[in-house]
Amino acid sequence: MVRAVRPLKRNCNVGCPLLSLHIQGGLGRATTLTTLRERTRLDQTPAHDIHNPQLLQLMPTTARTVVEVGCSSGALAREYKKVNSLCRYIGVEVVPEYVPLAQRYCDSVIEVDIERVDEAYLRESLQGDCWIFGDTLEHLVDPWALLSRIRAVLSTDGCIIACIPNAQHWSVQVRLNCGVFRYEQSGLMDRSHLRWFTRTTIMEMFQQSGFRVVEGITRVFEDPMMDKVMPTIKLMASNAGGNPEVAAQDARVFQYIIRAVPA
Repeated sequence: MVRAVRPLKRNCNVGCPLLSLHIQGGLGRATTLTTLRERTRLDQTPAHDIHNPQLLQLMPTTARTVVEVGCSSGALAREYKKVNSLCRYIGVEVVPEYVPLAQRYCDSVIEVDIERVDEAYLRESLQGDCWIFGDTLEHLVDPWALLSRIRAVLSTDGCIIACIPNAQHWSVQVRLNCGVFRYEQSGLMDRSHLRWFTRTTIMEMFQQSGFRVVEGITRVFEDPMMDKVMPTIKLMASNAGGNPEVAAQDARVFQYIIRAVPA
């Protein structure tokens, strides 16, 4: 099930796609480790020709230049070009084998590790007014630093659209409780994930990188087990001093799709 798009409000209800947050304090930055970079470079999610319709839904229809990080097969570019054929669509891909696939639909595809480029390179070669991260930020060593560099070169009317898996999902909590936190080939437990985010830390990451989240969609997939474990999740949150209803709402979400603009 996919929740409808709604603007984010400071005092919205539990049913709002992304609850507004009052953020305090800082967030520790990632350590740049060559070994992590090389591992994620060689161990990416397999390419496929299915686009994310919710990402497409949040993309502005009048973007001048779209930059998609982790463009894979170019499936999203294919669909967006049907909506906005006049835009320049640049794909960024770290896996050489995916580049010719994406070239079928992107105007250009750059084979580069986006975390290794500096601000000057972004200004010269990747000056987009719409950046796309479709299940990509969690694969990066330091997504906070990259978002900050993009913020420095992004136009005031620009935006970032991102799809991010939810580490607070009920199935992850069950795995932790049972001690079976095992990596898999794909999904929430994808073995190439380097970073893990919840709704709260997604909002923190964008805020601390100079953005504000203005729209969001939640992707929720029904499962009979979900309702069985929700009373336990609520109880745990309540006993820990949290809000049980918010904890349950957040535990249902598989992925967050957000649109962020310069703050």
